[in-house]
Amino acid sequence: MKVEYNQLTAMLAITKASLKAILRSPSTVIFSLAFPLIFILVFGFIGGGGKVSFSIAIDKNADTANLVFSALKNISGIKIVNKPDVELKEDLEKGRLTAIVNIEKNKAQNPPYIIHLKSSESVNPQNLQVLKSIISSIISNVDQKIYPNTPTFAAINENIQKIPGRTYRTIDFILPGQLGFSLLSAGVFGVAFLFFNLRQQLVLKRFYATPIQRSYIILGEGLSRVIFQLSTAVIIILIGRFAFHYTLVHGIETFLEIMVLSFISLILFMGFGFIVSGIAKTESTIPPLANIVTLPQFLLAGTFFSIDVFPSWLQPICKILPLTHFNDAMRKIAFEGAHLSDCLTQIGILALWAVVVYAVAIKVFKWE
Repeated sequence: MKVEYNQLTAMLAITKASLKAILRSPSTVIFSLAFPLIFILVFGFIGGGGKVSFSIAIDKNADTANLVFSALKNISGIKIVNKPDVELKEDLEKGRLTAIVNIEKNKAQNPPYIIHLKSSESVNPQNLQVLKSIISSIISNVDQKIYPNTPTFAAINENIQKIPGRTYRTIDFILPGQLGFSLLSAGVFGVAFLFFNLRQQLVLKRFYATPIQRSYIILGEGLSRVIFQLSTAVIIILIGRFAFHYTLVHGIETFLEIMVLSFISLILFMGFGFIVSGIAKTESTIPPLANIVTLPQFLLAGTFFSIDVFPSWLQPICKILPLTHFNDAMRKIAFEGAHLSDCLTQIGILALWAVVVYAVAIKVFKWE
């Protein structure tokens, strides 16, 4: 009696063996877990740094025919947005907007202008303080150069109106970037080295000689990567949550949605790894090829700092990169309380990238 070969059992056996090999690889653990955690710890303890860039809005009733407004709109790093009041209020509540600025003529005429700021508890306090400092500097420059004989041209109302919102922390920005860093590194470098070595050592050829189907071989190896990498994602999120109070708005529901998003993104990033393993001629060519994929995304996709700090001509390029959309969706889900259904644009772009990437991967992948 002929016994049918169990493809699922064979696939799980490959997954188990591959997972053991991954856990025995120091470089895999370092790139997937150690590096992201080091960055999270550093930024978590020191609070981040670098160039400050944020958005503000001007109150619709503000007086804009004055020197403060003229100077403010030309400040590098400050973006003035123009939206309906309802959208501005939502942006303020979710920390996307640092403040709504109202420049008001003073009825008492001394000083001529009073500047009111409306902010939120969700806003990064550092950005709000920087905004106040910038406005104070503008007023000081106007006083010295144009109105030297008057006490002051304008004054900031120190009673800043703050609407309720969640407290914004540096970890809320940096952890999604580091999780993306981990997923992209593992997806590209891990898969590229794995399948190149399996091909060079003729392991894939031996697999192909067995009754197991090709698709199950790929699924088995890929599943081990997914299990390992999603496990490291869980560790990264839990450390961020309990050590640095990383925001998970809806608790376990937010956590599960993050894991689904991470799974989708990891599948895409592994596609890049299949392409690199297919076109690499020698093992030494894998790192430069992989870096062509990963390095631009690490630097330009909002991993370490907002893409708003880049010149306007570079930002459209940043917004094409798949890691940008993973980071954006992660921050929306974790901090703003959005759901996967609210991130369909980001998920759709990731899916489009996946279609293109796997179409190329199928063309270049080699078994021998």
